[in-house]
Amino acid sequence: MRTQDFQGLKIYRMPPEAKRTRKDGTPRDPKKIGKIHFPVFTPDGARVVGFMVSPPDVAGMIKQADRFVARDVIRVYEGVLAVPDAKDSFDAAAARRLGIDLDACIIWTGMDAVTVSGKKLGYCADAEFDPKTGAVSQFSLTSGMAATALVGTVDMPARYLKGYADGAMIVDDAAAEIGFSGGAAAKAGEATAKIGAKACTAATSIDDKAAEAIKRGSSSVDKGARALGKQIGKTRGMFSAFKDEFKKASSSSSTRKSRA
Repeated sequence: MRTQDFQGLKIYRMPPEAKRTRKDGTPRDPKKIGKIHFPVFTPDGARVVGFMVSPPDVAGMIKQADRFVARDVIRVYEGVLAVPDAKDSFDAAAARRLGIDLDACIIWTGMDAVTVSGKKLGYCADAEFDPKTGAVSQFSLTSGMAATALVGTVDMPARYLKGYADGAMIVDDAAAEIGFSGGAAAKAGEATAKIGAKACTAATSIDDKAAEAIKRGSSSVDKGARALGKQIGKTRGMFSAFKDEFKKASSSSSTRKSRA
């Protein structure tokens, strides 16, 4: 699976096992925790250990701090993603159980990607991982949402990740030689060979419109992810930095809404 498959999904807290059924025999509804925000990786990028979850605003106005939810306790309960109602499912208690230091963990998505020799490759937009073990198989690098729609992404093997330096993920020089995969341009190219020049012109027109719509609809999300990636990339205390920067951004957004 990919980390983007989880981002934006609602996640809930399961009732304690002894209280999952009402007296009439019907299952109790789980309580909402919030929406999955960003994936959290081990410092070496080898595993996804959990996700940052954004709780609902209090009274629709007061922003609550994000919570860390361990990946290994996420289950499907009554048709939704949910976690057990236990302390070691969340935050510091979950980290102790997993044997990890949250302040050493990294949110790689949104961070600039640079080769060992200094070539800029864009930024990390996504990662593919095993949902059971958390093992990361590859990172997806791109230069932007519109670019992703048109030319696709560079799917880089996880072993190419060499570390972190100067606010960026450092990757093997071989990553610069990987070609793009997916994207509207690639699909349009395949269509060209099959349907001829006239159909190709129509397809190109559709692709242009789709790319423009994607650019308009996702520009704020893309900018937010990039800004966050740059900010947390300035320190090795990624987890703490994430919470601080997100809180600042949320406060700023709330102030603008109040003024409006």
